[in-house]
Amino acid sequence: MKILANDGISQSGIDVLEKNGFEVITTKVAQNQLENFINEHSIDAILVRSATQVRQELIEACPSLKLIGRGGVGMDNIDVEYAIDNGLHVINTPNASSSSVAELVFAHLFGMVRFLHQANREMPLEGDTRFKDLKKDFGSGTELRGKTLGIIGLGRIGKEVAKIALGIGMKVIATDDYVNEATIDLSFFNGQSIAINIETEAFDEVLKNADFITLHVPNQEQYLIGNDQFNSMKDGVGIINAARGGVIDEVALVNAIDSGKVRYAGLDVFEKEPTPEVQLLMNPDISLTPHIGAATVEAQNRIGEELALQIIKLLS
Repeated sequence: MKILANDGISQSGIDVLEKNGFEVITTKVAQNQLENFINEHSIDAILVRSATQVRQELIEACPSLKLIGRGGVGMDNIDVEYAIDNGLHVINTPNASSSSVAELVFAHLFGMVRFLHQANREMPLEGDTRFKDLKKDFGSGTELRGKTLGIIGLGRIGKEVAKIALGIGMKVIATDDYVNEATIDLSFFNGQSIAINIETEAFDEVLKNADFITLHVPNQEQYLIGNDQFNSMKDGVGIINAARGGVIDEVALVNAIDSGKVRYAGLDVFEKEPTPEVQLLMNPDISLTPHIGAATVEAQNRIGEELALQIIKLLS
């Protein structure tokens, strides 16, 4: 059987599949050429991340397809219901990248509160001529310990974020439309562990009481955070979006930064990927990464191996 890993797959995942008799093709096929490629090569399964779209038209036009795999959690780039209704398997890897995304959230948080994103821009340019001035400019950072982190979406990633927050001494509050309470299990290197229970709160209460807010929700039909929501937050709040572009109104975010309502902002995802708005990219007050939440070596190996095992189970 032939598998097209159009957005890539780890070598460990390839090895598992090839040992079980699958042919893995890692050629990157342009979206407008996918239909012809799949049909010409009789592809049985296509694996994607967030870049490749697998819509109804493609599924209809490619009768050889038996399985669609998403390396990651969200599947908003796949017409899942239509695929399942037409007999295809649709799989993803909901657990594999949670820790990586959570760590990136804190990379942004730790960096922002100590102005690393700004210092790393200024030091190469003026570090040798304005060292004392820069030290003064960036010497008024704050600590995360003792602050309140509001988590919007207490699913797998939200729970991993909560673990880190609790571990460094933050208070955690959370909101979720489907979760009333969750037990956060903190496991340490020496085998000890502790369980902490979190009861979710109303969305508005989290916005009002959090010092920092991080979003972990699926794709939304409309903005979850806009002008009204920013206005209800604390002055000087920090906000991170490592979930989906379009969850935050980016114009409202820039306005909130300009007004001082938002002091810290970190974005890993954008409304217009892969061409984010220049106003965001050039804004020195925003900590920026190019949608790399799940992009660690460890996560990609877990994703590849998890996809491989599911494929073997379903198609062998």
